[in-house]
Amino acid sequence: MEQTVEFATADGLLGSVWLLVAIPLVSAAILLLLGRRADRWGHWLGVAAIGASFVLGLTYFFQLRSLENKQVQSSLWQFITVGDLKVDFGLLFDPLAAVFVLLITGVGFLIHLYAVEYMAHDEGRRRFFGYFNLFVAAMLLLVLGNNYVMLYFGWEGVGLASYLLISFWYGRPSAATAGKKAFLMNRVGDAGLAIGIFVLFAQLGTTQYDEVFNGVGSMTSTTVLVLGLLLLLGAAGKSGQFPLQAWLPDAMEGPTPVSALIHAATMVTAGVYLIARSNPIFSANETLQLVVVSVGALTLLLGCVIGAAKDDIKRVLAWSTVSQIGYMFLGVGLGGGAYALAIIHLLAHGFFKANMFLGAGSVMHGMKDQVDIRRFGGLSKYMKITWLTFMMGWLAIIGIPPLSGYFSKEPIIASAFEREGWTAWLFGMAALLGAGLTAFYMTRLFVLTFHGPKRWTEDIEHPHESPKLMTIPLILLAAGSVVAGGLMTLNDSVVSWLTPVLGEEAGGEAHGVLSHTVITILSILITVLGAGLAWFLFRNGTATEPQPAGVVVTAARRNLYTDAFNEAVFEKPGIFLTRALVFLDNRGVDGLVNGLAAAVGGGSGRLRRLQTGFVRSYATSILTGALLVVAAFLAVQAGWLA
Repeated sequence: MEQTVEFATADGLLGSVWLLVAIPLVSAAILLLLGRRADRWGHWLGVAAIGASFVLGLTYFFQLRSLENKQVQSSLWQFITVGDLKVDFGLLFDPLAAVFVLLITGVGFLIHLYAVEYMAHDEGRRRFFGYFNLFVAAMLLLVLGNNYVMLYFGWEGVGLASYLLISFWYGRPSAATAGKKAFLMNRVGDAGLAIGIFVLFAQLGTTQYDEVFNGVGSMTSTTVLVLGLLLLLGAAGKSGQFPLQAWLPDAMEGPTPVSALIHAATMVTAGVYLIARSNPIFSANETLQLVVVSVGALTLLLGCVIGAAKDDIKRVLAWSTVSQIGYMFLGVGLGGGAYALAIIHLLAHGFFKANMFLGAGSVMHGMKDQVDIRRFGGLSKYMKITWLTFMMGWLAIIGIPPLSGYFSKEPIIASAFEREGWTAWLFGMAALLGAGLTAFYMTRLFVLTFHGPKRWTEDIEHPHESPKLMTIPLILLAAGSVVAGGLMTLNDSVVSWLTPVLGEEAGGEAHGVLSHTVITILSILITVLGAGLAWFLFRNGTATEPQPAGVVVTAARRNLYTDAFNEAVFEKPGIFLTRALVFLDNRGVDGLVNGLAAAVGGGSGRLRRLQTGFVRSYATSILTGALLVVAAFLAVQAGWLA
């Protein structure tokens, strides 16, 4: 069914939505251009810029609530005019954009505040906050653009800023490599998104959201499928989904606040936003939805299995992010009301994942930057605030009621069981298994870090709690981890709010192969079993050195050989192809050009030797030539030459 979308023109206070992007962007420019002159106060400017954007976003949010048509846009100027292609530099502020703005600026502000103390002794703190503000500005442009070209500008800005932040400590080879890996793998997805935008213009002659969505019905089913797959490729790259997930765990080489910002509230959610924003395209083709659901289900299980075998506290959380974004992809792939459920889980995830990443940074701060959970233990006695806030995040992510993860993840599992046919069992059981595995590896992380015997290295004498500038954001995020899910699902508040953008509401009893009540009981039961098993296995600690392991654990430690697969199938053939092309260019193309040049140069050199400057030599040459011409003429006349 063709969908009709209309956006009202912004006026009044909402006409200044561009300030949301401009404030952090100007702040970033000041911090990066002033250089060391801003070292003393630059970090506070960075914090203030995000705080101001959050206050503005909250103001715009309440004004939007008072409007009957909750979709307004403003066109600042005509950005591109080439033939039939006309692209405005325009912004769209609607319910979907509003919740992302509040998440990005709200959680982003707390992470910025935390980073003031975390980066206090780093000489590049001012530069760090410049990159941080640039990242937030790009992410805000991504979610506020009113067409796919504006989205793409924000998309590429996020990619650039993430490269700068992941490789911030570029003196470390591992950090430089991780930044390059993130940049290159994202280029693969970005190419898909760019080609998808080209297809949109070729088919519909526009990239404006409202015009594209109104024109989806005019495209063939095959075109919609191809277009959706291209957009999905872009989404998978930015959100770290299979098969482009390898960059995301390596991004842990950046400072911990970067990990929290990228993995909780911003970059990894961009792919979910793209699919949710493009819901008329994805809802128009069942095969396309099946592909999205399959990617989400596969990725959530892959992240769980690998996360259970990691010993680096930040990498466990990174693979957890891969898995939780998989749940969101599962939700948006299910379509209908599950779009809103995925966004609810995205918002809840922003709280508890930022909480745990910053908690991991607090642990590292008190443990001299150690990250190996096998060498922690017993920290609950020394870091009580970090322990308590991390506990809230742990309980939230595994889905223990009444914390936020229960209210956001369990409805997605129920929606998976509502699919028709055998796929309901396949994706429903995958989501349930993921819940049990999440409970297992997150409990392992929590227990090995904060409980059991001390396994510290000799240089650790007395772990200590972090300063207030680090613990206050932890407390606020922990509070969000506890109540956010319940508040968002109370009276279907967020679902109703997103209905104008995402379509029909979700809710009520499941009408699939299992009832909602049975699914809830199974979800809680498998979660408790997974957590209980991990507590039983690791309550007394674990070996501090790597131990021989079985096939499954070994494979999980090696990322289920996905990196080896990428290296064998893509990297090595790519390197071979590049070298072959370089050889062909050097010996073939350049060889032909250089050979021709050498022949001309050599021939010219030999001809130049004939120019001796002696008149008698020239006279002899003329006489010889004349004699040859006369001899040839006589030979022709005599018939000697035909």
